Amino acid sequence: MNQPQHPQLSRRDLLRLLSGAAGAAALAACGTTTPTAAPAPSVAGSNSTAPSAAGSTAPSSAASTAPSASASARPAGTTAATGSPTSSAAGTAVRATPSTAANIPTEIQIVNSGAKLPTEKVSFRWVDSGDQKAVFFKQYFQKYQQVHSNITIDYNPLPWNEIGKVIPLGVQNGNAPDVFQVPQNVPGPQAVREGWVAPLDDLIPNFAEWKKGFPPGAFVTGITDFNGKTYTIPLTSNQRYGQLTLYNQEYLQQAGYDPSAKPFTWTEFRAALKKLTEQGKGKYFGLIFEGNQTARFAAVVNSLAQMAGAGGTGGTGVADNINWKTGQYNYLSDQYLGAIDLLLGIKSDNSVFPGSLSLNAPQARAQFPNGVAAIILQGPWNIPQWQLENPTFKFGVASQPIPDNGNPLPLGYGPGGSNLLWIYAKSPNKAVAADILSYLGSLQGQVAWGSISDGADSPIFPQANQYAKVSPLAKQAQDLFEKQMRLAPDPNVRNPDVASVSLEFRALNPDFGQVVQGLFSGQLKDPKAAMKDLQDRSEAELDRAIKAAQAKGAKVSRDDWKFANWDPTKNYTEADYKGA
Repeated sequence: MNQPQHPQLSRRDLLRLLSGAAGAAALAACGTTTPTAAPAPSVAGSNSTAPSAAGSTAPSSAASTAPSASASARPAGTTAATGSPTSSAAGTAVRATPSTAANIPTEIQIVNSGAKLPTEKVSFRWVDSGDQKAVFFKQYFQKYQQVHSNITIDYNPLPWNEIGKVIPLGVQNGNAPDVFQVPQNVPGPQAVREGWVAPLDDLIPNFAEWKKGFPPGAFVTGITDFNGKTYTIPLTSNQRYGQLTLYNQEYLQQAGYDPSAKPFTWTEFRAALKKLTEQGKGKYFGLIFEGNQTARFAAVVNSLAQMAGAGGTGGTGVADNINWKTGQYNYLSDQYLGAIDLLLGIKSDNSVFPGSLSLNAPQARAQFPNGVAAIILQGPWNIPQWQLENPTFKFGVASQPIPDNGNPLPLGYGPGGSNLLWIYAKSPNKAVAADILSYLGSLQGQVAWGSISDGADSPIFPQANQYAKVSPLAKQAQDLFEKQMRLAPDPNVRNPDVASVSLEFRALNPDFGQVVQGLFSGQLKDPKAAMKDLQDRSEAELDRAIKAAQAKGAKVSRDDWKFANWDPTKNYTEADYKGA
């Protein structure tokens, strides 16, 4: 079914929508309470490996569900969103108001998007990274199949390492899943350039109106949009990081620590892990780590270094790990080298659970409630998962370790969202995929998502957070992210031609995560030499990609990655772009 194409969001419009008040805020740790989560029915082909457990019982005040612009990790000015709160046959989006949103159900409902669904029997496949997403999708897909009995959904949540194998092989063989998340080592522009994925413009019913329902800054050229078309939807907000200090309350109380009241500094963190390991006497260790996933090494070092003042935003894209002040990659900064030194010191203290290098994130998460370690550095998705299956396990949540100087800087986050979902270019079931994505991108779907995921991944619609039912602990985690994150500059906003560089940029091999893993495992011996090599290769590849884009007519230069007026303590607004 062909629908009118939504015009590409202009640079001026995007700048206007991203504008808002910005200000510095003190970084604070959250308290802890006990969350709840709804059980998830099984779906054909599901393969969830993550357990659940209870949250801490320490009281705290509820976090705001409507953050101010100065502290919010969402673009300012996002006070209204549209969606599809009714199951009308037309499936048109309706502007949300307090009166309509208050009546939106928090449970899943299967609505008619207007997509022309098949009547014959269909086998539909969906692969994502699981975690708390699996709780939502198991429930959703079961209800979807009840309404559409001719459609069988094979839902397969996989660890990122497996996604990195399954998706490229499926694309190579012409039989990739109908909907998937691209591997972490494959940038979205590469998936578009190599024809892995299909644009959504002519697939999702009433596409132009549907897209308008998303908050400002959700769709960004070079991240979600390429060559005037939209290829992916951001299911959730970027307002999060995945390195929270999640801790066994009993173990830390016994050792005399309360990181939710006072976050660990780097030095205190290493000392605490050593003390906790000694306290465990072989029964448990200070830290358990998902060392089999190289992206987790990158994430931990990125977050530690950036909060210590390295600047930039973390991730795997073209502009990640660049210091916005200088426009240069920051791998050789004291903060990055210091964060790596911290990890190596923790290992040398024998404070890491044995076998951590062989564990992926779901496996490490599954081990933690069994009492094998005192601390794990992971994300908010663990909160409802642990509560679901281990209601007697008491854990707390706190900030990631902060720098020794006691002056942590906010972490930067970019426009666009997270949990990007893509439709396979050769899928024979694009109408089914579009029908599902249409619901996920409606206010009704976002409210249901927020309620069932229990804040593990915040809906990208800010208004959905006001009506979703989430636990106090989930709200506290959201509040922590609001205090510790600021909107960072994005070269794509200032110059849309930067997207052409993203299309030319080739993923590095070895990449940042692989280099850190090599240092941690002992395969690489010299951190500074390894990081200099990574720095040199990153700079050279960005320069090469810029030249390739210029040769095709793009008006772009290295200056597009430099924002001399960037202040990491503030949201980067329209006024900042104008003054850069």
